[in-house]
Amino acid sequence: MFKLSKKADYGLIAVKHLAMHRQEHACSANEIAEEYGISATLMAKVLQKLAHHSVVSAKHGSSGGYQLAKDPVTISQMSEDPHEPALVALSSASRSHMSSS
Repeated sequence: MFKLSKKADYGLIAVKHLAMHRQEHACSANEIAEEYGISATLMAKVLQKLAHHSVVSAKHGSSGGYQLAKDPVTISQMSEDPHEPALVALSSASRSHMSSS
């Protein structure tokens, strides 16, 4: 059985939520956390990691929040680095680059 860490699970929840609300508005960490009944602090940290890896982009200001940085169709898999619990999304372009190395 494949088991995800809490951060990986929250990352998938965040990406799914942002994909579902993509056309509506930027979503805050609190909004996502409230909808799924999870820790807002941990969700904020996960979203920051996703932003660091260019999976989501942060929008500042009164209508700020997070949005997907890529078309959801291009996000094909997410993996967790065992040395750092950061989520990394791989697009089909980066995956083909990795397989040719």
